[in-house]
Amino acid sequence: MTLILIGVGSGGCSLSRPDGAFARMDDNEATSSIGGTPATVRTPTDSDLAFARNAASDVLTKGDKDSSQPWENPETGARGSVTPLAQAYSSDGRTCRDFLASYVNGRSERWLEGAACRTDHGSWEIHTLKPWRRG
Repeated sequence: MTLILIGVGSGGCSLSRPDGAFARMDDNEATSSIGGTPATVRTPTDSDLAFARNAASDVLTKGDKDSSQPWENPETGARGSVTPLAQAYSSDGRTCRDFLASYVNGRSERWLEGAACRTDHGSWEIHTLKPWRRG
């Protein structure tokens, strides 16, 4: 997984910043190159993000640090996975976790980082989701 992240991070992909947690991403398509081959960077649809959000909730509920939850949207062919990045922490009296999510659709690939906090009902609510930046 680390090698994949390093390879994608150094590939020079152009990413747009979402307005909010699993919000609709910028509809403008951008060109990027991974391994020197031009490709169209597709943005996740609302239904893609719903599948990713469910995967994030599932993997965060499990509570394992080293687990990952795949997701796939059969309607669009988009797929990816969600992986917690660290142990839970407390924020404003709530339990929260950071995670990394992948989005793959055709030859287009994106990495997103996010944070979610547990609600009073025990489910996980996504608070932030933005393009992953090495650093």
